Amino acid sequence: MAQLWGGRFTKETDQLVYNFNASISFDKRFYAQDMKGSMAHVRMLAKQGILTEEERDQILDGLNGILKDVEEGRLEITSEYEDIHSFVEAVLIDRIGDAGKKMHTGRSRNDQVALDMKLYTRDEIKELNHLVKEMMEVLLEMMEAHLDTYMPGFTHLQKAQPITLAHHMGAYFEMFKRDHERLIDIAKRMNTCPLGSGALAGTTYPLDREYTAELLGFDGPTLNSMDGVSDRDYLIELLSALSTIMMHLSRFSEEVIIWNTNEYKFVEIDDAYSTGSSIMPQKKNPDIAELVRGKTGRVYGALNSFLTTMKGIPLAYNKDMQEDKEWVFDAIDTTKGCLALFTGMLKTMQFNKERMAESARHGFTNATDAADYLVNHGVPFRDAHGIVGRLVLLCIEKKIALDDLPLDEYKEICPVFEEDIYEAISLKTCVNKRLTIGAPGHDAMAQVIKICQDYLSAYEDGVSE
Repeated sequence: MAQLWGGRFTKETDQLVYNFNASISFDKRFYAQDMKGSMAHVRMLAKQGILTEEERDQILDGLNGILKDVEEGRLEITSEYEDIHSFVEAVLIDRIGDAGKKMHTGRSRNDQVALDMKLYTRDEIKELNHLVKEMMEVLLEMMEAHLDTYMPGFTHLQKAQPITLAHHMGAYFEMFKRDHERLIDIAKRMNTCPLGSGALAGTTYPLDREYTAELLGFDGPTLNSMDGVSDRDYLIELLSALSTIMMHLSRFSEEVIIWNTNEYKFVEIDDAYSTGSSIMPQKKNPDIAELVRGKTGRVYGALNSFLTTMKGIPLAYNKDMQEDKEWVFDAIDTTKGCLALFTGMLKTMQFNKERMAESARHGFTNATDAADYLVNHGVPFRDAHGIVGRLVLLCIEKKIALDDLPLDEYKEICPVFEEDIYEAISLKTCVNKRLTIGAPGHDAMAQVIKICQDYLSAYEDGVSE
């Protein structure tokens, strides 16, 4: 049992207690961040005269050697150590002797683990934003390619009005843009360094916390040492942001699943992102979309579990906080996997343009435009609404679209109708004359696409200027 404490105890920790208390099985994940933090701490100690330059160099060489050996597979992080901190310190002492025992001067595991988690989370946010960017790039490509791909828009899962696939995909672009901005906000808000907070009340050593923060790329040190070691708000914010990303992916998945049904046949999912049935040879199932939809609950669960853990914890650090890691690690892994898979599925998905346009036509999505035609010819809107309702009933009875109803039957219900009604209710006219951002549909989408292009071009390593 490699531990960083024990002098006050007279007998060994029970093995079950040790196993229950240990975190090495999961916190070994941020071994690189732990050593990065220790290197900055040691440089600061030497700058302040707390360590000699020789001791600093010995420790830094030792840490670099450990890091290289772990990364190249020559050194294994095993369960004989209580946590990643005791692993690094024990191996360092074993390799360089007494100088290694001085590395922990002026800090506690409380501020050390708070630092490690911040460094890890900051790195993961960059990766998450890279994946969000890839999703947005695919959506933008679809918007550019489908300006004239017509489909029904829905409310209440009922066909409502005609739109373009570009317009539909643009809605998801906006969702993921907000997700990107949320992650950026979290990264900015969490970017203060807790190292130097000690266990909770700071330290008597003359530390230069500003210098440590600068070495590690933080905006500055945390201002309150008690909050520094016990703050997990940024993880709750991250889990909330990941839950929102997963909610957006789940909504998107639900639509892909519906569009993939035999009843709709709007999309053809690539074989690489589909599975079959063990008994029904004709089946091609949208399992990736279904799994993404299902894994959303897993990320929600992490957020709810962590909120429940944190709600009853007094200041400052408590062992309960060890529970943050597995939930956060799992939620990050799940969201990253879902983003990557969904983006790949979306990139290879084929759209049945003719089927989508026919669905819009036969779903009476142009009924509002027929009513607007009457209003533009002097008929009060409420009367026009009723007239078009009667036309729809007639078309349902005849099993035809409004576009296919003869003019004499239009005029029988309302003599105001003329030959130009067919142009007024064509999908192209319905979509392109409707105002969205203050411009007609096609023009508006061109403006939106330019704005989206500009947004992505400002994106650099997960940070948008």
